Amino acid sequence: MLTPMVNLSVNSSTNLMQYIVEVRKFPMLSQEEEVQLAKNWHQCKDVSSAHKLITSHLNLVVKIAMKFKNYGLLLMDLIMEGNMGLMHAVKKFNPDLGFRFSTYAVWWIEASIKDFILKSWSFVKIGTTQAQRRLFFSLRKIKKRILRYTNRETLNNEEIKAISNELSVSEGDIVQMNYRLACKDQSLNNCIKIGDDSKKELQDVIPCNSVDQEISYQNHEEKELKEIILNNALASLNERSRDIFISRYLSENTQTLDELSKKYGVSRERIRQLAEQSMSQVKQYIQSESLKFGLHA
Repeated sequence: MLTPMVNLSVNSSTNLMQYIVEVRKFPMLSQEEEVQLAKNWHQCKDVSSAHKLITSHLNLVVKIAMKFKNYGLLLMDLIMEGNMGLMHAVKKFNPDLGFRFSTYAVWWIEASIKDFILKSWSFVKIGTTQAQRRLFFSLRKIKKRILRYTNRETLNNEEIKAISNELSVSEGDIVQMNYRLACKDQSLNNCIKIGDDSKKELQDVIPCNSVDQEISYQNHEEKELKEIILNNALASLNERSRDIFISRYLSENTQTLDELSKKYGVSRERIRQLAEQSMSQVKQYIQSESLKFGLHA
C-alpha cells in the first residue's frame, strides 16, 4: 500500500511550517531517475521506488495546495488530499510516454484537491458538470478582477453576460453559483442573538411548514379506516351490484350503461336502477359506520 511518506504523516495536528521544511529536504529527481523508479514500481511492484517518486514530489503538492488556500479549508487538509492525488498519479503514470512525472501528477493533485473543496463546500452537491466545476473555481477570481476598481460587491447584468460568454455557461448558472459562493452552509446548531441578551439555536427560529407528526399519523389512520369501511360496504352488495358499482364509479375506465346492459343481458334502464340502488346502499353503510368511529363520511 502506498502512503505519502514513510515516517511523516499528514494530519490537521501537524505543524504546517515543520511539514513544509521537511518535504523540502527530499531531493528532486532527473527524468531518467523518474523513469527507472516508475518502471521498478509498475513491473516489479517495488514499493520503495514508488515512495521515492512520491516523496520527491511532496513539495509540488504544497505549491498546488497553496493556490486553493482561500476556500476556507485548512491548508493541511488540502495538502493531505493533494497527496492522495499524487499517489494515484504514481499508480497511473506510464513512463514510456516520455513526459515528466510532475507534468502528469499536477492534473491528479489538482483534481483531488478540487473534489475535496467541492464536497466540503456544501451538503448540497454542486459542480456536477465540467462546466459547473470550472465556473465554481473561476467565478471568484473573475469577479474579483471585474469589481477590483469599483465600490460594488455584486455583478451587474452586463458583467454576468460577459462571464457567461467567457466560460460558456448560462447566465442563470452564474447567478446561482455566485449565490452559492456567497452563502456557505450553516449548522442548525449555530447560536444567533435574539433581542438584547437571549440566544437561540438557528433550528429553533426556522419556521416548519411540514404537517405535525401526530396530525399526519391521525390522517393516515383515518384514511386506512375509511378504506376498510368502503371495502366492507362493497362486500355488503351482491356480486352483480358490486361489479356494476365498481364499473360505474370506481374504475379508471368506467363502463357505459350500454356496455353493462350487454354484459348482463338487461336493459340500460335496469343497469341505471341497479347502479343507483348500489350507490344508495353504499352511502347508507358508510354513513352508519362513520358515525360509530366519529369520522366525516
